[in-house]
Amino acid sequence: MTVPDLDAIDLGLLHALHVDGRAAFSRIAEVLGASDRTVARRFSRLREAGALRVIGVPDPHRVGYAEWVVRLRVRPDGVDGLARALAARPDTAWVTVLSSGCEILCLFRTVGESPAPLPAVTRHPAVVASDAHRLLRHLMTRQWSGRTSALNTDQVAALRAPLSAASGPVTLTDLDRRMLPRLAADGRAAYPHLAGAIGWSESAVRRRLDELRRSGLMRFDVEIDAALLGYSFQCMLWLTVAPLRLAEVARALIDDPEAAFVGATTGPHNIFAIVVCRDADTIFDYVADRVGTLPGVERIDTAPISRFVKRDAPVSPDSGVFTSNPKSQQRLS
Repeated sequence: MTVPDLDAIDLGLLHALHVDGRAAFSRIAEVLGASDRTVARRFSRLREAGALRVIGVPDPHRVGYAEWVVRLRVRPDGVDGLARALAARPDTAWVTVLSSGCEILCLFRTVGESPAPLPAVTRHPAVVASDAHRLLRHLMTRQWSGRTSALNTDQVAALRAPLSAASGPVTLTDLDRRMLPRLAADGRAAYPHLAGAIGWSESAVRRRLDELRRSGLMRFDVEIDAALLGYSFQCMLWLTVAPLRLAEVARALIDDPEAAFVGATTGPHNIFAIVVCRDADTIFDYVADRVGTLPGVERIDTAPISRFVKRDAPVSPDSGVFTSNPKSQQRLS
């Protein structure tokens, strides 16, 4: 299905979902000055075209699992097969193929501090070399909004969901373990549908999801085809930053509209970022004139993204975070 050019209602809808991914269509419609039916229809069109998806993502550290950024050098004839196999694993959050055509970058979410899946992955016959680094902290608290800026301050305030100051680790309940995978697949799943799918009452599902959202444990991200908004070039950046300047550089990057993700990692590079720009020239200017001039940046490695095979998704109930599933761990063994 082909998605036509986006108009003001589409852009307003996208911005609204970035503010609150589960905002009712009626509330979004009121803010946009459109009808409920129009907003719902626009959302369905974008979702069915594969251009838009809302997913529920729990805070990884507070629910007890670690994240590993894994870079694999792969034989050219094995890239597609390995990328599909990695995407099928429940413990991968996202999988990308880099533009060299011989590299795959993925994010694993595991229980505890050990990157348990890596031995099986590195034994794959297509893998030539690999490295893995612990993602220590997510430094961005916002999503890349595609620079729509379609809503004004008052409209954003009318949509923003309230949050509490709760923090620290939590113990997932049985309801959480059943509900989170459903929200990973569809962050806007209706309460009656969620309740029926997991065998709990609608009131219990509604109450618990509200608790998770208010505590900041659960957020709702919007996956969008950036090319629809005129941004066709995405790139991975690995930065080596002087320790004394680390926090300063991180603050500078997360304020940049180009930044889609910024995190602190172990290894020779201590900041990892994903940036989204209009084209290769814009990436060059951003790296040379912006990132490269930040005090403390000693080295920058870049790798354009060829394609995403899998985008962000929480660990499913078949991964070690919820239950063990040996079959899922044997696909790459």
